[in-house]
Amino acid sequence: MLVGEERLEQRAARPDVKPEVTERPRSGRPWLAATIAFVIVVAIVVAGILPRVKARTALRKETTEMAVPTVSVVQPKRSAPAQEIVLPANVQAFSDSPIYARTNGYLKHWYVDIGTHVRKGQLLAEIETPEVDQQLRQSRADLATAQANRNLSQITAERYADLLKTDSVSKQEADNAASDYAAKKAVVQSSEANVNRLEQLQSFEKIYAPFDGVITARNTDVGALIDAGSSGGTRTELFHMAQPDRLRVYVNVPEPYAQATRPGITADLTVAEFPGRRFQGNLVRTANAIDQATRTLLVEIDVANPTGTLLSGAYAEVHFKLPTATSAFILPVNALLFRAEGLRVAAVTDGQHVELRPITIGHDFGTEVEVVAGLNGNESIVVNPPDSLVSGQQVRVGQPTRSEGQQK
Repeated sequence: MLVGEERLEQRAARPDVKPEVTERPRSGRPWLAATIAFVIVVAIVVAGILPRVKARTALRKETTEMAVPTVSVVQPKRSAPAQEIVLPANVQAFSDSPIYARTNGYLKHWYVDIGTHVRKGQLLAEIETPEVDQQLRQSRADLATAQANRNLSQITAERYADLLKTDSVSKQEADNAASDYAAKKAVVQSSEANVNRLEQLQSFEKIYAPFDGVITARNTDVGALIDAGSSGGTRTELFHMAQPDRLRVYVNVPEPYAQATRPGITADLTVAEFPGRRFQGNLVRTANAIDQATRTLLVEIDVANPTGTLLSGAYAEVHFKLPTATSAFILPVNALLFRAEGLRVAAVTDGQHVELRPITIGHDFGTEVEVVAGLNGNESIVVNPPDSLVSGQQVRVGQPTRSEGQQK
């Protein structure tokens, strides 16, 4: 303590000497606090911005991925060398004919009824024709008169010809006699023709079967008035006949199959009465022309029916096995793109890009179509392609899809 006091006194005696100021060392805590605060701020900023950056990056990536459409593809299926088509058909008897009367009168008797099997030339019915009989008798009498006049004229003409040789008659008288004979002879020929006509009408009193068959309808009875329609009245159909041992089946084939449907191919016939059973027939002729109203080709198939199992007039289905081009492929209809430039399909070329290819279709099977040109069979075809799809566009191939035909 004494030493300190002495020093103070010395400094007081020396005014030019400033007293020493004792300085305390500064502390580093403010800088540390600032640093910590800065780090905290940076951490807060980074913690707030980094998720946003990540979210934006993920959103950008997701948007880019969503901009690439995901598509399903299917492989074209090669069509079979022969395909079966089923078409509705009408079954008709090979010969089907209504039986009319050729002369007027009253039905005297009928000998057959519906379902009767008859032979060609068999008597079906008889008609009473009193008017025709009376006209025939009159015409025969007229013929006898004409023949008598002709004979007399012939004798006169021959006599005048002999007298002309001796100039006993004039040439004019001989010519008149010859002309009269020619006229009388023509009258006889006319009378004979009239007699023949009436005899034929009289022969129509008996109705005969025109072919072997079965009676399918009887539209008259004993005593019914028969009108042949010669006087303008309504004709009376007496019977209806059909020949069921051979059947004609008429089918309207759609135009796409017309070229493959040719005479000589076989066709199977099925009817509802015999499920699971097929009756074989042959295509014998076609109309060789497309009906402009229906765009179909009318074809005829003959089916043997010796036992009468099939009934004429029935509804049936015909199964055709038609040859097809070996280069044809089958695609589902939802793979088609209808564009202004024509029909297209989208083919995935390198697994990432599509190419729109023009195609030509053949037959339409409903859920599938036949492609006859534009494919080689190795393509991956997009099904349900979006309308905005363009050539060269990038796509992502999803799960492969199988067509209905391939699933079967």
